[in-house]
Amino acid sequence: MLTEHDCKIAPSTYYARRKRLQAPSARTVRDAELKPLIQQIFDVNYRVYGDRKFWRELHRQGHVVARCAVERLMRELGVTGAVRGKKTAPRWPT
Repeated sequence: MLTEHDCKIAPSTYYARRKRLQAPSARTVRDAELKPLIQQIFDVNYRVYGDRKFWRELHRQGHVVARCAVERLMRELGVTGAVRGKKTAPRWPT
Protein backbone atom coordinates (compact mmCIF):
# COMPACT_ATOMS: atom_id res chain seq x y z
CA MET A 1 0.00 0.00 0.00
CA LEU A 2 2.83 2.38 0.77
CA THR A 3 4.53 1.71 -2.56
CA GLU A 4 1.29 2.37 -4.45
CA HIS A 5 1.23 5.93 -3.12
CA ASP A 6 4.98 6.38 -3.60
CA CYS A 7 5.56 6.98 0.11
CA LYS A 8 9.14 6.67 1.28
CA ILE A 9 8.29 5.09 4.66
CA ALA A 10 9.89 1.90 5.87
CA PRO A 11 7.38 -0.89 6.51
CA SER A 12 8.65 -1.31 10.07
CA THR A 13 7.82 2.36 10.76
CA TYR A 14 4.29 1.87 9.43
CA TYR A 15 3.66 -1.24 11.52
CA ALA A 16 5.18 0.32 14.66
CA ARG A 17 2.83 3.30 14.32
CA ARG A 18 -0.15 1.05 13.69
CA LYS A 19 0.65 -1.00 16.77
CA ARG A 20 0.84 2.13 18.96
CA LEU A 21 -2.62 3.22 17.83
CA GLN A 22 -4.25 -0.07 18.77
CA ALA A 23 -5.81 -0.65 22.16
CA PRO A 24 -3.55 -2.22 24.82
CA SER A 25 -3.56 -5.99 25.08
CA ALA A 26 -5.56 -7.86 27.70
CA ARG A 27 -2.32 -8.83 29.47
CA THR A 28 -1.22 -5.20 29.71
CA VAL A 29 -4.59 -4.16 31.13
CA ARG A 30 -4.58 -7.04 33.65
CA ASP A 31 -1.00 -6.25 34.70
CA ALA A 32 -1.93 -2.62 35.27
CA GLU A 33 -4.68 -3.59 37.72
CA LEU A 34 -2.60 -6.27 39.51
CA LYS A 35 0.56 -4.22 40.09
CA PRO A 36 -1.00 -1.88 42.68
CA LEU A 37 -2.51 -4.88 44.48
CA ILE A 38 0.87 -6.61 44.67
CA GLN A 39 2.54 -3.43 45.91
CA GLN A 40 -0.17 -2.96 48.56
CA ILE A 41 0.10 -6.56 49.79
CA PHE A 42 3.89 -6.20 49.88
CA ASP A 43 3.73 -3.07 52.03
CA VAL A 44 0.99 -4.32 54.37
CA ASN A 45 2.80 -7.59 55.09
CA TYR A 46 6.11 -6.07 56.18
CA ARG A 47 7.78 -6.64 52.79
CA VAL A 48 8.41 -10.33 53.46
CA TYR A 49 5.94 -12.17 51.19
CA GLY A 50 7.37 -14.25 48.37
CA ASP A 51 5.63 -15.26 45.17
CA ARG A 52 3.77 -18.22 46.71
CA LYS A 53 2.27 -16.16 49.53
CA PHE A 54 1.39 -13.34 47.13
CA TRP A 55 -0.37 -15.82 44.88
CA ARG A 56 -2.32 -17.33 47.77
CA GLU A 57 -3.25 -13.90 49.17
CA LEU A 58 -4.53 -12.74 45.77
CA HIS A 59 -6.69 -15.88 45.56
CA ARG A 60 -8.06 -15.23 49.06
CA GLN A 61 -9.03 -11.73 47.93
CA GLY A 62 -10.85 -13.18 44.91
CA HIS A 63 -8.32 -12.38 42.17
CA VAL A 64 -7.71 -15.46 40.05
CA VAL A 65 -4.22 -15.10 38.65
CA ALA A 66 -1.53 -17.57 37.62
CA ARG A 67 1.47 -17.98 39.88
CA CYS A 68 3.88 -17.39 37.00
CA ALA A 69 2.14 -14.05 36.35
CA VAL A 70 2.66 -13.08 39.99
CA GLU A 71 6.36 -13.99 39.69
CA ARG A 72 6.70 -11.91 36.52
CA LEU A 73 4.96 -8.88 38.02
CA MET A 74 7.08 -9.12 41.17
CA ARG A 75 10.21 -9.04 39.00
CA GLU A 76 8.89 -6.00 37.11
CA LEU A 77 8.15 -4.19 40.38
CA GLY A 78 11.47 -5.19 41.94
CA VAL A 79 9.66 -6.90 44.82
CA THR A 80 11.40 -9.79 46.55
CA GLY A 81 10.40 -11.78 49.60
CA ALA A 82 12.53 -12.22 52.70
CA VAL A 83 15.38 -14.71 52.41
CA ARG A 84 15.96 -16.89 55.43
CA GLY A 85 19.33 -18.23 56.45
CA LYS A 86 22.84 -17.23 55.61
CA LYS A 87 23.78 -16.38 52.05
CA THR A 88 26.34 -18.83 50.76
CA ALA A 89 29.41 -17.96 48.78
CA PRO A 90 29.67 -19.28 45.22
CA ARG A 91 31.12 -22.76 45.05
CA TRP A 92 33.61 -22.00 42.28
CA PRO A 93 35.68 -18.83 42.02
CA THR A 94 34.49 -16.56 39.24
